[in-house]
Amino acid sequence: GRIANDIHAKRTRWKAKCVGKGHVHAAAEAEAQTVVKRTPSGAAAQGAGGTLAVHGGERGGRPRVSDSLTTPIVQTSTYTFQNTAELIAYQEGRYGSYEYGRYGNPTTRAVEEKLKAMERAEDCLISSSGMNTATTMLMALVPAGGHIVTTTDCYRRTRQFIQTVLPKMGITASVIDPADIQALQEALDTHEVSLYFSESPTNPYLRCIDIPLVSRMCHEKGALVCIDGTFCTPINQRPIELGADIVIHSATKYLAGHNDVLAGAICGTEDVVSKVKQVHNVLGGVVDPHAAYLVLRGMKTLELRVERHNKNAMALAEVLEKHPRIAKVHYPGLKSHPEHEIATKQMSGYGGVVSFEVDGDLETTSKFIDSCRLPYIAPSLGGVETLIEQPTVISYWDQGPEMRAKLGIKDNLVRFSCGIENFDDICEDVLQALDKI
Repeated sequence: GRIANDIHAKRTRWKAKCVGKGHVHAAAEAEAQTVVKRTPSGAAAQGAGGTLAVHGGERGGRPRVSDSLTTPIVQTSTYTFQNTAELIAYQEGRYGSYEYGRYGNPTTRAVEEKLKAMERAEDCLISSSGMNTATTMLMALVPAGGHIVTTTDCYRRTRQFIQTVLPKMGITASVIDPADIQALQEALDTHEVSLYFSESPTNPYLRCIDIPLVSRMCHEKGALVCIDGTFCTPINQRPIELGADIVIHSATKYLAGHNDVLAGAICGTEDVVSKVKQVHNVLGGVVDPHAAYLVLRGMKTLELRVERHNKNAMALAEVLEKHPRIAKVHYPGLKSHPEHEIATKQMSGYGGVVSFEVDGDLETTSKFIDSCRLPYIAPSLGGVETLIEQPTVISYWDQGPEMRAKLGIKDNLVRFSCGIENFDDICEDVLQALDKI
């Protein structure tokens, strides 16, 4: 009896400590030690069939899940409280729990904790997609009438949001070449810039931002720096350690890594993430708990997968650069890349995407893609399967030749996302396809 009492006392103290600090997972584990919770006074236990169908097997006590090896999928839309006092304690920050699914979820929080640790950030917020993360971040951090600086080479939908939606809030933008430091300085001197936002590497030409230099310049003018790190992942590059304030991801890509889920993420200081979270809670771009679990599971093998992606892409880029039917290869790992030195300084690997220009026109490039047998033709990247696309056709077909030329999208451009297949198979397939054009 004394031993049992001692154990109970220790659990009680541990639970109080967890709750007091607001540690949700630890508090949940401590709570799970109490087997019986909120047992109704006989209503659920001895009710009619309909009542038993709703409450039977659950209301008298939930199974303990803290011993589960994998993080449970908490598939719920709302959370309960034992009484009003507990609810008030939660509202005042004295009781660690959740209130409603749009504001948080234990499974989702596990993903956020993992990614913030990998990015060396203070906090993280997961959302329903990379675009949801990007747009929510822009609306949360850029005031009405504000000004941002972004780069010419970027994901089309991001550009579309900056050019068509933000102006409705009076927000303007300076669009500069990723390497044009003078243009950045002029923008910072001319405008009251709230935010610098760029991918690094960029999509689809894989340009690389000098993150330490850009961060110093922007911080001198009071502007935040946000880097979209989707193409590199925290395995290859950690922008916050390089001086950036914020890093965002399309977690759909490398983080999840299996082409089976949509999700986005933002990492940064607690203050910045809190501001984004306030807008996120209103707009409701919530990731489903099961989707969050898929991201969590995928991240466990992130380093192993990225190492293979890096290796395959580097080897392919070297082969393509020497091939007579390829006009140009865009890959940060090549010495011919305009920002190769920058990439070498701030990246430990160069990513799994290789963009290249076929020596031919739109039709010739399409014939090459159609001749490839191993990769899927699909508009994504970062998964275990190799994907191939012709940006002109898959992303910019509705823009017309003149607009595509203005945006720098060439008809002979190919974006090749190396999967984790054996390199010899990838290479052999690409070479046989090139032989057919």
